Amino acid sequence: MYDICLFSGTTEGRKLAEYLGKAGLQTLVCVATSYGENLTPKGDNLKVSTGRMDEAAMTALFQKERFSLIVDATHPHAQLVTDNIVNAARAAGLSYLRLVREETQTTGDIVYVDSIAQAAKHLQTICGNILVTTGSKELAPYTYIPEYQQRLFVRVLPIPEALESCKESGIPPQKIIAMQGPFSMEMNQAMLRDNNIRYLVTKESGDAGGLQEKLDAAKAEDVQVILIGRPPKVSGKSLQEAIEHIQERFQVRPRPVVHLIGMGMMGNLECLTGQALSALKLADCFIGAPRLIKAVQTQKPSFECIVPEKIYAFIKNNPCYQNPAVLFSGDIGFYSGAKKLLPLLKDFQVVLHPGISSLQALCAKVQTSWDDALVISLHGREADIAATVSHHSKVFALVGGANGVQALCHRLFEAGLGKVLLHVGQRLGYPDERISTGLAEDLKNEYFDTLSSVLIINPNARNAGCPHLPDEAFMREMGDKLIPMTKAEIRAVSLSKLQLPPDAIVYDIGAGTGSVSIELSKACPKGRVYAVEGKQDACALIQKNAQKHACYNLQVVEGWAPDACGDLPSPTHAFIGGSSGNMEAIVRMLISKNPSIRIVITLIALESISETLRCVKAMNFKQIEIIQLQVSKARQTGDYNLMTAQNPVMIVTCQHPEQQKEQINHATHD
Repeated sequence: MYDICLFSGTTEGRKLAEYLGKAGLQTLVCVATSYGENLTPKGDNLKVSTGRMDEAAMTALFQKERFSLIVDATHPHAQLVTDNIVNAARAAGLSYLRLVREETQTTGDIVYVDSIAQAAKHLQTICGNILVTTGSKELAPYTYIPEYQQRLFVRVLPIPEALESCKESGIPPQKIIAMQGPFSMEMNQAMLRDNNIRYLVTKESGDAGGLQEKLDAAKAEDVQVILIGRPPKVSGKSLQEAIEHIQERFQVRPRPVVHLIGMGMMGNLECLTGQALSALKLADCFIGAPRLIKAVQTQKPSFECIVPEKIYAFIKNNPCYQNPAVLFSGDIGFYSGAKKLLPLLKDFQVVLHPGISSLQALCAKVQTSWDDALVISLHGREADIAATVSHHSKVFALVGGANGVQALCHRLFEAGLGKVLLHVGQRLGYPDERISTGLAEDLKNEYFDTLSSVLIINPNARNAGCPHLPDEAFMREMGDKLIPMTKAEIRAVSLSKLQLPPDAIVYDIGAGTGSVSIELSKACPKGRVYAVEGKQDACALIQKNAQKHACYNLQVVEGWAPDACGDLPSPTHAFIGGSSGNMEAIVRMLISKNPSIRIVITLIALESISETLRCVKAMNFKQIEIIQLQVSKARQTGDYNLMTAQNPVMIVTCQHPEQQKEQINHATHD
């Protein structure tokens, strides 16, 4: 027993048949020709009936099968067929639903226009070869199409008047097809294919004029039709509305299969895998950046968008698309928007198709491997490129911005790495692709494309070695002043307590010489460090130390905390080496920016210890650790080494306050 009888013959009908097949509804699909049968989707619950039926045959079928729903998805010009379906459904007492195209000039594979002039105007804005089958009397409007003598083919009657009209319009003889119809679908198809036609212009001429054969041929060759003559106004439901009606009526909701496709370098289809090409062919809708949708060169529906949340909403709200394909540049696993989209699609079936990344493409161009390269991105991100290159023999970097490559070369040059070798890939995959090779010091003043990829070779790379620097590595003197500095042993323990990930955002409050800031900078090369210091001479010293150690992810912030931190991004971690009596205000500020921040505080003065313990108690931190550390160092006296004790230092580590931010703001002093 069937649930639905679907009269197909249009793109919308085939899409609905595909949906019904996935929904598991028993469906009889009725088509007029064997060509329509070949286009109908296959499915265990889909049966195809081929052949034309009159009203009596339809009535007999309906009375025999007693379908729950009759769906009419025939062509809008086939009014007689629609009348027969309506009358037969009424006679059998069955529910009827008319599937119509949405009210838009462009309906899938057909663009409807009012006149030859309007058709010619539309064709002025698009590229590709054109076949005109509107006769020889009105060729003049087509001569305004750019490069029409190379792109325009005309099919006319083989009579002198027609050939003379073509000559007067400047149509070259090799672009004239002078033949007498009628033309079969196969002959139309051969003409379209042999001349690489992308657009077919025809008039609404009905069956006698061979319109259906032209439409069928255009569909088979993926050619867009420019049809002169508006379709009749028909009331009914759009494909989306019809699917929603069926979902409600039969309580079914099949899950779409979403394909995430890495399009490689500039979407060159020749570089895609066979599975990715099959997914593109299967797709009923394309989603992605305009340049990628353009690369697939299709007349299928598309949604130009790169925002993951909007893409998810589109797929969710348009169940008529059962095989949407989301297109990404490069590879879906390499700095791709697929990373953010994938978690949103947890309720759908998702198939991933990898592509060729810029890393693979550039390394292939310069004939080197990439499995031994460290990969980073400087495209909208911060990273200490000088430190990275100094410690790795091969680094691949994605670079963005108008002067991205120049800025990278300048940083390397300033850090004493001007002799490293760079391979710069510009516009990879484009016809004007360019690979530039040279030393950083030679390329720093050259112009490069906005989006470039860089492979950096440093044969003199040195192992990063011990992560901590000795005190002697830092400058402390400013004139006759000696700037306070957290000692090496205290720095080492403090950094271990911070538990920094590579991409941490860290405040160093009361930075002094910047010794801790520099250690922090090297500990999180993919992150950012803000050295907050109120003394102007100390800020100048931090800047010098940062330049000496090539810490480009370190920013000096002159001013006293907490006021100086107002415009800084939210930190993940904070080190407080000096508070100038503002401990509680500083801690409140840090928690207000990130309630889960991890804070490490070093203390020497008894007053500071007392104030900090009171502050920690008032904040109700969930995790608190307090240790006291004292370092003794040997000093030589005569033949003996005597231990000299340094001031004991208390190190407080705290994280995760139990109270909410608004409660903390109202906490009272003890």
